[in-house]
Amino acid sequence: MEYKITLKDEYETIEFAENLESEKFANMIICLNGELGSGKTLFTKGFANSLGIKESITSPTFSIIKEYEGELPLYHMDVYRLDGDYSGVGIEEYFNKGGVVIIEWADTIKDILPENRLDIYFKVVDEEKRILIIKPYGKEYEELCEAVL
Repeated sequence: MEYKITLKDEYETIEFAENLESEKFANMIICLNGELGSGKTLFTKGFANSLGIKESITSPTFSIIKEYEGELPLYHMDVYRLDGDYSGVGIEEYFNKGGVVIIEWADTIKDILPENRLDIYFKVVDEEKRILIIKPYGKEYEELCEAVL
């Protein structure tokens, strides 16, 4: 199953992230893909804010992984700079640490992603509007989509 939603502006992107956060669970994996400036980090900010994280959320482009403490730990990854070479980074270790993992540019590490996950593709329509294509993999992610979308 695949879902498609249109978000009119940044506020709707944040609201969508907050709605997903309301259905969070331990070891949740959210994979974000889309061109630069499409809303991946904005989505993560909305999700983190709902988790009760007060720190400023920025893309971890140079550090690869940032860890935040909230209702559940948030592990925010930006794997763009890895260019497919993730050896020695330890990304897989985060998949079972009991938190939520949000990965920007997840398609670049597709071969190590867990089978069960939520993929979200951001498509830019214009300066404000985005189309999101959401693909759940696994029963708990399908149930998540049913609850939120």
